[in-house]
Amino acid sequence: MSKTILIVDDSASLRQVVALTLKGAGYDVIEASDGRDALGKLTGQKIHLVISDVNMPHMDGLSFVREMKKNAGYRFTPVIMLTTEAGEDKKAAGQDAGAKAWVVKPFQPQQMLAAVSKLVM
Repeated sequence: MSKTILIVDDSASLRQVVALTLKGAGYDVIEASDGRDALGKLTGQKIHLVISDVNMPHMDGLSFVREMKKNAGYRFTPVIMLTTEAGEDKKAAGQDAGAKAWVVKPFQPQQMLAAVSKLVM
């Protein structure tokens, strides 16, 4: 059974690049355009990992992660933040929200897959 990864990013092209990378490595992918859209896609199915942008319309990535972690079914789902934000204050806020890793865009596919393989449950 392959692992399912939820990609949350307002950039369709970025979601496409990440999805192609993950599908090429054998993962199933669900895509969401922002945090609010992502919350709507947490319908009880097993999500093995979340990759989320920080800056998005409607609901940013940090708010999404905080809301997702309130759901008992997703409390322990690991999260990688994939963002242009590189400041230590943002990284600390991400860690406080529950993110396990922080990858700065642009990313290298092998860098992303290495982080995914360490965290996917």
